[in-house]
Amino acid sequence: MTSRVSRTAVAVVAAALMAVPVGAGAVYAWDAGAPDPSPGVSGTAPESEPFPELTPAVAAQLDGAVRKVMDRAEVPGVMVALSAPGKGEYVRAFGVADKATGAPMRTGLNMRIGSETKTFTVTAVLQLVDGGRVGLDDPIGKYVDGVPNGDRITLRELAGMRSGLFNYSEDEGFFKALTSDPRRPFTPRELLDYSFRHPVQFAPGAEFEYCNTNLVLLGLVVEKVTGKPLASSINDRVVGPAGLRHTLFPTGAEFPAPHAHGYTNQTASGKTEDATDWNPSWGWAAGAMISDLADLRSWAKTLATGTLLTPATQAERLKVSPAGNLPDTGYGLGIFDVDGWIGHNGSLPGYESLTVYLPQSRATLVVLLNTDISFEGSEPSSLFGEAITRIVTPDHLFRLPAQPVPGQH
Repeated sequence: MTSRVSRTAVAVVAAALMAVPVGAGAVYAWDAGAPDPSPGVSGTAPESEPFPELTPAVAAQLDGAVRKVMDRAEVPGVMVALSAPGKGEYVRAFGVADKATGAPMRTGLNMRIGSETKTFTVTAVLQLVDGGRVGLDDPIGKYVDGVPNGDRITLRELAGMRSGLFNYSEDEGFFKALTSDPRRPFTPRELLDYSFRHPVQFAPGAEFEYCNTNLVLLGLVVEKVTGKPLASSINDRVVGPAGLRHTLFPTGAEFPAPHAHGYTNQTASGKTEDATDWNPSWGWAAGAMISDLADLRSWAKTLATGTLLTPATQAERLKVSPAGNLPDTGYGLGIFDVDGWIGHNGSLPGYESLTVYLPQSRATLVVLLNTDISFEGSEPSSLFGEAITRIVTPDHLFRLPAQPVPGQH
């Protein structure tokens, strides 16, 4: 599930393949020390399940699987981090960060993370719930005027993708406006206007439908209640307390160096272009944020175990409902459960990401890549996720099947 712009369901790009092992060894032992006291998704420590030691032999298998996906989907560059306490780490970068210069992908580069932004926005809302400043079952009309069914759609339904509102990023006029001038800024109200010109899709709570409009509305709730810009609230209330050093909610098109170039075919011509400096304001609370591999490795556990929330609120977050007809996949409040892997993925022009945590093994997987061009209807981040988990957790596959085109998933 991603911050897609157009009707295309999923995403990947063409480039030279050059595997670049990062750091001395790249796979090395991690002394976990004392047992991890963090609760699992149920609020109690989960029983340990087999997870392989990330030995050189396993690393070679993973290298082969990653390279195979890159070859098939023609991905320019990707970085991967996989770890579990006492099992070691697998940290790699492959391919190129810049097709024009051939500069290699490196694990320290900043990347746009698309819909992983949703996990931060919803966390900010849930912090307000913990503070007694909003209620999950408050109607959105209490905070934002002019929302269709605003007296009936709750904050819970917005965060759980069950509002019935039209997804603004599926509007033809929006797509034309963005691709004709991808560096232009959009305001939240402009985004909502693209949505509200369409009839509602279904009654609140009746179905699951992934929708960026929901998160724009939740971002406006955070702004109204805190009296601060959303970027300030997320950076101050979520990013800082989580101890993230290279994660930010940009206020414009800024993209701190060093960063990888990103490539997309979500363009006016349909040809592949460099989208590195496109303004992500069109994604705002649904998809504008920037991070790096190290921060997302930390965020995976923070998000899945509820470090920044009360146990009761985290339990509400993790009450998942079936995500449409996707097998073994549920969606909670701004969070996925894909066959036991808890977290989110992200996509916007030029970039894709995947950040997930498996409580049974206390395992973390992060994948970052510099393209969003789909391969046979599948997002490349999902292809990497499935290929990696098929090796290390075959009983818990991260698998999001290809989606029909056209259609937002």
